[in-house]
Amino acid sequence: MAGPNPEELRRVVERFPRPPADDRIAAADDRLGNAYSRIAESWYPELRRRASAYADGEILREDVLEHVEAVPAFRLTDGAAPLPDRRAALTEAAADVDELAAVSTWYRDLRALLVDSPENRSLLERVLHDFGYALAHGLFLGASSPEQVVRRLRVAYRSVGVRIDDVDSGPGGERTTFTCPYRNVAADRCGEKWVCHEKLDRVDDGYVTYLAERGIDYQRPRDCPGSEQCYSTVTRDGDEQWWPKTPPSAVAGTP
Repeated sequence: MAGPNPEELRRVVERFPRPPADDRIAAADDRLGNAYSRIAESWYPELRRRASAYADGEILREDVLEHVEAVPAFRLTDGAAPLPDRRAALTEAAADVDELAAVSTWYRDLRALLVDSPENRSLLERVLHDFGYALAHGLFLGASSPEQVVRRLRVAYRSVGVRIDDVDSGPGGERTTFTCPYRNVAADRCGEKWVCHEKLDRVDDGYVTYLAERGIDYQRPRDCPGSEQCYSTVTRDGDEQWWPKTPPSAVAGTP
C-alpha cells in the first residue's frame, strides 16, 4: 500500500480537535492522566511534521502510522478486563469536555487513512498478502499460544535472512527485536525501508490476518526510524480498550 493522498492526510491532520482554552480542560485532562495535553503538546506537533515529510516524499506511510499508533493513551482495560474507575473517569470527563469524543472520531478517521486495507493494495501487494496468508497455514499449524507462534515466526524471519537481535517475554507479549538486511534496497529510487516496510510487510499482513482469525494479535515491525533495528510483538488477542481509540460512548454506562 503506497499510502494515502498527501493532501487528504494533511486535511485530516489539521482537523485535530485542540483542547478548549477554558478551565474545564484542566480537571478533565487530570482525570485522564494528562493524556489529552500530552497528545496536543508533544505528539500532535510531531504528527504534523511527519505528515509534511510524507507529502515531501521523505518518509513512508509506515513512518506516519507508527507515530499514530504511539499516541498517548488512557487505558480502559487491563488486557480484556475492564477498569471501572478509569471508564467512569473518561465518561465524566467527556460529559464536561465535548472535544474528548471528537478526538476519538478524529483519531479513527486518521488511522483509517493509514492502515493497510484490501481495497487499497496494489495487485502485487494483494499477491504478497495472499502468499503470506497461505504460508501461515503451514507455518503456524497447531500453534495456539503466543509462545508457540513467536517461535515459528522467528524461524520465518531467519529463513529470509533477518537477524534476530533480542527476544523478550513479558506482560506486553512476546517481543522480537531484529535487523532487516533489505533496509536500503532500492532506497535511491523508492526511499529507505521501502522493501522492508512497503513490500515484505505485505507478507507479514497475511500472517496478521491468519493469526487474528485464531485469536492471536501479531503486531508487525515497528520502531524502526533512525535505527537499524525493528521489533514485533505477539500477544493473545483481547478486547483491549483505550482512549482515544475507544470513544467515551463505548464505555458509558458499563462497569
